[in-house]
Amino acid sequence: MKDNSKKLLAFPSPVPAKADYQRVKSSYSIREIKQLFGLSERTIRRWTDQGIIQASVSSTDAEPTYDFQALTQFRRVRELRSQGNSIRQIEAELQGQLNLFRAESGRVARLLTPFEEALLLHEQGDQKAADCYVEAINEGDNIAEAYCNLGILNLEQGQFARALDHFTLSLKNDPRHVEAHYNLANLYYDASDLQLARLHYEAATQIEPNFSLVYFNLALVYHRLGNAQSATAALEKYRELEPDDEEIEVLDQLLKAMQRRP
Repeated sequence: MKDNSKKLLAFPSPVPAKADYQRVKSSYSIREIKQLFGLSERTIRRWTDQGIIQASVSSTDAEPTYDFQALTQFRRVRELRSQGNSIRQIEAELQGQLNLFRAESGRVARLLTPFEEALLLHEQGDQKAADCYVEAINEGDNIAEAYCNLGILNLEQGQFARALDHFTLSLKNDPRHVEAHYNLANLYYDASDLQLARLHYEAATQIEPNFSLVYFNLALVYHRLGNAQSATAALEKYRELEPDDEEIEVLDQLLKAMQRRP
């Protein structure tokens, strides 16, 4: 959404600002993985300690971080969960992939793909990132992710129509791309098209039912559409997924205020 300081959206009491547009990144913290995929911190750390998921940084002095390669593994976890697999079954699948990777690796150093290079340039604020994203698209390298991040670059430059096109192209290439749905929802919300914002927020919850941040913004949409019951349910879900939210007292007051309304 737009400037976080202007995200007070006519609720009956002050609302804490939440996440804005989401781009695919080159590095994720445990908290970000937890928010995006709905996995417990305990599970993430256990998989990291066991080497099932490879962390970029893992030591006694630093919190683990996860690169784009790890992100693709977490997306595989999402797919397996949607198919009804248990955590134990998912672990067995990931272990098999890890063993295959170990058997095939070690011969040559892997070079960065155009998309991975674009991620690094994007985080450095280098304008060449856009060219690398286009190169990635032309080479068939993470097409949906590249279009999604081109949309973020467009937003940073105030090119909202082009951002809309790129987020839409991301979904054309991967209809289940969570970040693209979430970003389109934010874009439509900023344009006051609440029905389309609702559609894409709801799509994001269908693809990843435990993506915590989307429920907060979905509650904002329901509230503005006059659906207090759904807004309350969405905030309750957010509260369930984010029990350690620093502003939980504000959230509790908000829920009580909404429940008192006819």
